[in-house]
This record gives sequence, structure tokens and C-alpha cells, in this order.
Amino acid sequence: MAPKHIAVIGGGITGLSSAFHLSRRFPKTRITLLEGQPKLGGWIRNKRIDLPKDSGSVLLEMGPRTLRPNAKSLLELVHLLGLKDKLITVPKNSAAAKTRYLYIPRSSAVTPEIAGLQALPSSIASLLFSPLRSILLPAVLKELVKASNRPKDITDESLDSFLTRRFGETFAHTFGSALVHGIYAADSRNLSVRTAFPTLWQAEERGKGSVGRGFLMPERKFTRDAYEMGNIPELMRKVSVYSFKDGMETLSTALGDHLTALPDVEVKLSTKVTQLSVKDDGFDIYTQWGEHIKPSHIISCIPLPTLSHILSPSPSSDTEADSYSIPHTGKDNNIVSSVQVVNFVPGVLGTVFDSSSLYLQDTPVSGDYYTQGKTTKLTMMVGGPYPLPRHPSTASSNSFSSTDFPEQPELITALLKLLQSQLKRKLPEPVYWHIQENKSEMRKALEIPGMEGRLDVAGAYVDGVSVGDCVEAGRRAGRNWG
Repeated sequence: MAPKHIAVIGGGITGLSSAFHLSRRFPKTRITLLEGQPKLGGWIRNKRIDLPKDSGSVLLEMGPRTLRPNAKSLLELVHLLGLKDKLITVPKNSAAAKTRYLYIPRSSAVTPEIAGLQALPSSIASLLFSPLRSILLPAVLKELVKASNRPKDITDESLDSFLTRRFGETFAHTFGSALVHGIYAADSRNLSVRTAFPTLWQAEERGKGSVGRGFLMPERKFTRDAYEMGNIPELMRKVSVYSFKDGMETLSTALGDHLTALPDVEVKLSTKVTQLSVKDDGFDIYTQWGEHIKPSHIISCIPLPTLSHILSPSPSSDTEADSYSIPHTGKDNNIVSSVQVVNFVPGVLGTVFDSSSLYLQDTPVSGDYYTQGKTTKLTMMVGGPYPLPRHPSTASSNSFSSTDFPEQPELITALLKLLQSQLKRKLPEPVYWHIQENKSEMRKALEIPGMEGRLDVAGAYVDGVSVGDCVEAGRRAGRNWG
């Protein structure tokens, strides 16, 4: 039986995806989307900045900048929302897709030749001539013949522990920690490998103890959902990453416009949920404006700590009732990227030259950006698990210098001086006990008498932090309903 009234709490990309797919599955069901902020999209934010001197503009992303074409749920949205003509694609053979660098401080380099800025190999030929081959080749080749060494009693571990166990400590500290900063801005010694990088864990199992052998073996074929993608997969066949001409907000705006146009969907912005109670015939939701909403089913796309806080008895109830809490583990970290080396001096962790791949977002559009482009757009990422460096607004130009961070290049110091604002939004970090404790306890907590599976949770705290993970989580939300 289709739900009578579904409330989706949280209007980020997971909440938008949930409401979109639920409206398709249950076209006659009333759906209320509640978002505490005045704008939909959550992490997805961009802003166009005018450049009077050049009579042009640049588009700056304050959240995710690009998408990878391996998420079918995203390709489905591009097709269903008619966003094909708004795409910007970066080919796999472009310089922007193949060029990656790793900065290794002298104090952390195992040999002098790998210290400094090193290009990451993008082919077998480049690997053979790379200074990093002394770490990469022995670690990978030895791992292929290394006996299985996963302890029998563990169901999860940190990424650093996993890589150290299979590839050695030097490999884990040099490449594993850098990878973690590129996605989570986290400490690889805390991050759950099964949650953050499940393909590594699965490859080890498939390869009977060897990650390398596992990747060489074909994956088992499972029955998969059918996605309505049109001809978008063919368009993405040779694409490394993609975005939209007007930025990532194109996706969230299109979802919001689609939902707002539906007669049985109501979108409430600037409406924070303050209390959630369980009733025999559904739920009681109270908002900051004193509104009382009574849905029969709920999808919560807000952080688990927030859900735990609002999940309590109705303030109007005259009888005793138990309050419930949703367990959560982990901590929050700034969005940063690129380089992390253990004991690295705090400072800039990574830089992405967005204009190399996304120059079509900026105006005027150059025929050949590399020879005719007038601006350089980049994203600098700082902090992560380390203290943030002093910000230019609190440090005078005379006192802020490379002497603050002895191993920091002069160019990076100069760029720090130019920073006018600093993004301090938080990203959930799934710690290594996330799988074996957090998810199982959370599911048990949702088995509250009276709920009968009518409350489901989705989002970055549960299903993964990438845009693809969140859209897929929204697509699967309430899967057992009806």
C-alpha cells in the first residue's frame, strides 16, 4: 500500500533525490520536503563573480566541483531532468585529467629523490621513469604474492591499517594518506576502509587475500536496478569528469524546480525541524515556526546527531513515553584535498586548478584556454585533521611569510595572502568502527515499536559522501514501502 504522506527532512542532494524518486514511485502520495536553510542543495553551492577589468566572470564552487561518470544514478538524473545540453565534459586523454601531483616534504621523504612536487604516474611508461617507482613498484608487486593476512576476527579497519598490512607502511603513509585528504580531509588512521573505500575491501576478498589479484579477477554479476539514462552513458564513454556550464547548482536547482511544479509535493524552505515523535498512526513533526505536520512515513536526510536530538516524544503528549536516539560515531572535518603526509606541517593541503578543466564555465570563453585564457581559477584547501594556518584577515602581510611554515613553497605562501574567504563547512568522517558498530546499532534503533519500517535514513552519514553516493541513497530511500 502506498504511503499517505511522506515527509523528507533535509533538502540537500540526498533529500532532493529522495523526494524526486518517491514522487515517481508514488505519484498520488503527498510529499513534504523540509529544509532548514533558505536554499536547497546542501553542500552544493556556487557563485558567479564578475570581473570588471576583463568584462567577464568566473564561477566558483563552494562544494563539489566535478562528478565522475561511474554513478548511474547521476546519469539518470541528467537524462530525466533534461540537463544534457548543460553538460561540460573533460576527456580522459586531456591534460587536465592526466596531470596530478603529490607534494612530499623533505622531512617525510624516504629518499631525497622523491622530495618535493612529484607527478603521479598516469601510464606504465611514466611509472618506469617516475621517482615514485621506488615506492610504488615494490609495494604493488610484493602484494600480488603476499599471503592473506587479514585477522579473522575483524569486520572493518582503518584505511592506514589496511594499506600498511597489504602494501607496507611507506606506501600507506605516502599515497594512502594523500588519497584520504583528496576526498575526506581526514586522518587515514581513523577512516573506515569498508565505508570510504569498499572496493579495496571487496577486492581483497575476491583475490583471496590479495588486493591486486582481486582487481585482476572479474566481479560477480548481480541483478542490478534498471536506470533510465537514455544516451548519456554513450556520451560519457571517454569522459574523466563532468560538470555543468552554470555549476553544480544546476543539478539541485533542476531537482527543486521539478518538485515545486508537482501538485502533490510541497517544498518548505527555512523550516527547521525541532521535534519528531512516533505515534500509532504515524509521526508528529514540529518546526521552528510552530507548524505541526503529521506524515505517515519519513525519510531523514539530516546528520545522525541532529536526528538523534529531535527524535523525542511530542511536547503535547500527556502520557509517559520513551525518547529514542540514533547512535552515531565519527567526527567532522573541513573539505580539503590532495596531499597529506604524516606529521606534515599544517598549511595548504592541496590545490585544484579548476580553470584547466572547467574553463567553459567562465566568460568570455576562450577558443584555446591554454594560450588565450585571461584568468586562472583554482581552489586551495587547508586544514583537515590539522590546525588551520593563520588566515590573512588575522595576520598582517608583514608577519605572514614562509617562515611560519618552513617547508611551504613561496608560491603557496603568496597565494595564502590572497585568500579573501575561507570555507569552514564540515564533512562527516566515517571512522573505522563505522561499519561494524554504527550501522548495525542505527538499524536496531530504527526498529522502534510503532515505526514498523516507516522511518528511513539516508545521506552522507550513512551511505557515503560523494554526490553519486547521496543521489543513489535517495533513489533507494523507502525502498520497502508500498
